[in-house]
Amino acid sequence: MRDPNATGNSGRNPLDRGGFSDDFRSYTVLASSADAPDSFQVITGERGDDVVLVVSGLTSGNLKATWGRFWSGLKPQSKIWVEEQAFRTFYSGHRIIATAPVSARFCDG
Repeated sequence: MRDPNATGNSGRNPLDRGGFSDDFRSYTVLASSADAPDSFQVITGERGDDVVLVVSGLTSGNLKATWGRFWSGLKPQSKIWVEEQAFRTFYSGHRIIATAPVSARFCDG
């Protein structure tokens, strides 16, 4: 993935899809590319260097969730919550393929 602090010509990072938060921290969702991304990552931490989750296989539909070292030990219901929030944030106002329906997605991992 690219540098979360990188910005395009507009001053806004073109990979930044937004964020969400829980009672303890804020998370940022970054696409792998500005056009037709095949994956996204969820990061947190003061420097944005703590990778929580990477979801790949977006264009193929063969979704794979890879959890960061600390985050892999989360309880299943917490993982589901993070995945749901990440997908909502990633797809908010975006579609990977213009003709793709908006629907719920579940990751293998």
